[in-house]
Amino acid sequence: MDFELTPEQQFIRQTVREFAEKEIAPKARYVDEHSAFPSETFAKMAQLGLMGLPFPEEYGGAGADSVSTAIAIEEVARCCGSTALAYAAHIGLGSAPIAMFGTEEQKRRFLAPAARGEYLAAFGLTEPHAGSDAGATRTTARLVGDEWVINGQKMWITNAPIAGHIIVTAVTDPELGKKGISSFIIPRGTPGLSFGKHEPKMGLRGSISTAVMLDNVRVPRENLLGERGRGFIQFLQVLDGGRIGIGAMAIGLAQAAYEAAVAYARERTAFGKPIGAHQSVANMIANMAVDLAAARALVYGAARLKDAGRPYTREAAIAKLFASEASERICRDAIQVFGGYGYSQEYPVERLYRDTRLLTIGEGTSEILRGVIAHSVLGLRG
Repeated sequence: MDFELTPEQQFIRQTVREFAEKEIAPKARYVDEHSAFPSETFAKMAQLGLMGLPFPEEYGGAGADSVSTAIAIEEVARCCGSTALAYAAHIGLGSAPIAMFGTEEQKRRFLAPAARGEYLAAFGLTEPHAGSDAGATRTTARLVGDEWVINGQKMWITNAPIAGHIIVTAVTDPELGKKGISSFIIPRGTPGLSFGKHEPKMGLRGSISTAVMLDNVRVPRENLLGERGRGFIQFLQVLDGGRIGIGAMAIGLAQAAYEAAVAYARERTAFGKPIGAHQSVANMIANMAVDLAAARALVYGAARLKDAGRPYTREAAIAKLFASEASERICRDAIQVFGGYGYSQEYPVERLYRDTRLLTIGEGTSEILRGVIAHSVLGLRG
C-alpha cells in the first residue's frame, strides 16, 4: 500500500531507504552490541539534508511535510532502531519546540544549526519523580536580574551529552501549579550543566540516554522559550508531534521484523514444505501484515491532520498506541517464526524485539495514551 503518497513523499522514501540500506544497516549490529553511538551516520544524514527535514528552508531545513518526516524516521528505524531514536528525538523534541514557539533570534541561533546538522538537539522533560506526571516537575528557574538560574535534574534524556542545546522545563511560578511551568533553551557548555552515565538499556543501545544535572545553570532572559508559564501547554503540543515520530519508528522496526519473518517462512522447510505453508505460521504472517498496514494508516493519517493544521491530539495518541503495540506483537511473532534461531543474536529479530519494547513506554505510556483517548471521547477524567 502506498497510501496515495505524493511524488515528493515517494522520493523521500526511496532516497532515505537507499541511504539507510547502504550506510545504516551494515552498522546496526555493531551499534547494538557495543552501545556505540553512530556519529558518522549523522554527519552523512546532515549532508543529505535529513537533520532539518520538516523545518523551513530559511532556517536550514528542507521544508518537508509531516508525512515525509514520518517516512524518513520509518526508513531509518527499518535499518537501525538506535539511530532512529536519536534522529526522532532531535527532530521532534529537541528542534521542533523552537520552530513552534521560538523567537526569530532563537530560530537563527539554535534551530538553524540543528537543522543543518551541525549538532543534535535534546529535550529534557522527564525527571526522577516526574515521568508520566510531567506536571509534577521539580526543576526550578528563578529570574535574577537578566538571567534565569535553573536548578534540578532530568532523567532518560536522549542525546543529552552530545546535544548542541537542550530544551528543559522548569517551574518559574510554583504557586500556579502546571501554569507555572516554563521552557528554556540551554546551550552546550553552559556552566553548571552536567550529565550522568550512558545508561545501559535492554534495547536501542546505541542511542545515548543520560541524566541531566542543572546546578545553578544561568542562561540569559531571552533563552525563555515562548511565554512564561506556557511550558506545560507547550510540551503537550510537542508530544503530539513526537508521538507521530514514535509511531513511525514502530512501523520501521515492525517492517524489518515482518520482512525477515516472511523471507524465513518461505525458505525454511519443515515436514517436507516451507514453514509458511503451515497454517499456524501463515496465520502469524497474516496478522503481521494486518497490524503493519493498520499502523501505517493511523500514523500517516495523524501526520496528514498535522499538515492540514487540524487538531490531531487524539489521532496522534491512537496512532502511537496502536503502532507501538502492533510493533511489539510483530517483533515477538517474528521470533516465534524463526523458532530457536529467533532467540539467537545471529538473526536481527531478537534485537528488533528489544528495540521496540521501549515504544510502549516513551512519549506517553500505553496506559497514559488510553487515558488521553478516553478523555477525548468521553470528556470525563478519573
